[in-house]
Parts: sequence; structure tokens; C-alpha cells
Amino acid sequence: MLGLSYYRLGQWSNAVRELEGFRTLTGSVEEHPVLADSYRALKRYDRVEELWDELRSISPGAAIVAEGRIVAAGALADQGQLREAIDLLEPGMKPIRKAKEHHLRVAYALADLYERAGDLPRARELFLRVGASDPDFVDVAERLQALD
Repeated sequence: MLGLSYYRLGQWSNAVRELEGFRTLTGSVEEHPVLADSYRALKRYDRVEELWDELRSISPGAAIVAEGRIVAAGALADQGQLREAIDLLEPGMKPIRKAKEHHLRVAYALADLYERAGDLPRARELFLRVGASDPDFVDVAERLQALD
């Protein structure tokens, strides 16, 4: 819990210390996305990639893997590798009848990457998809308005 608190406070080094301790004590990967995002904030992209590889190989559940995928894609984008980041998120974008929150989070992150890459029609399409499922999701309404 302390590691998550440090994470929410933006105290990345403290979050890493506590979350690595949790990982060592439990052997669990459930906090890998938060740990990886802390390393991402510290620009420790090698650690983000290692955690993503471990999480992906264990595949503990769709929501946790989706969060890990979002963080890994964000780390690639931070390094100017937008195409690689998009390629990492695209496989998770299958048509879904009833989208769960992690589906919306992946679609939103991918829409953001498309916008950053200059593919505004594709960004708009994905933001519309997110907004159709949940009009109050994050700032999707504002993002759509900015694209018009």
C-alpha cells in the first residue's frame, strides 16, 4: 500500500523501492504496471521493458496485462518510437460487444498515440468508440472536441 501511495504522490523512487519489496516478498506481478510506470517516470526504460516481458509471459489476467501494455507503449512513445507504441497496442483492439474498463483504457491510449502521430481520423474513430461506451471516460469528450 505504501508503494501505491508513493506512486500516487509522484514519488517515483520511493514507489519503486516499496513495489520492488512487494514483488520480492510475494512473487506477485499484480503491481507490475504501477512499478513499470514508476520506472517509466524515472526514464528507466530498460526496466519497463523487462517488467512488460515478465508480465506478458505470465499473463495474469486481461486487465493487468492491458495496463502493462499501456505502460510499455507509453515508454516507447516517450522515446520517440510512436509506430512501435501503436503496434504494441493495436492487437488489443478487437471489436467487443460490451467493453470493460481495460478495453476503454487501451482504446483511449491508442487514440492518444494516433493523435500524437498525426493520424487524426484514426484517433477520432477510437475516441468516438470510447465515448460511445462511456461518455464520461477521462476527458474523451474534450479530446473529441479538440479534434473537430
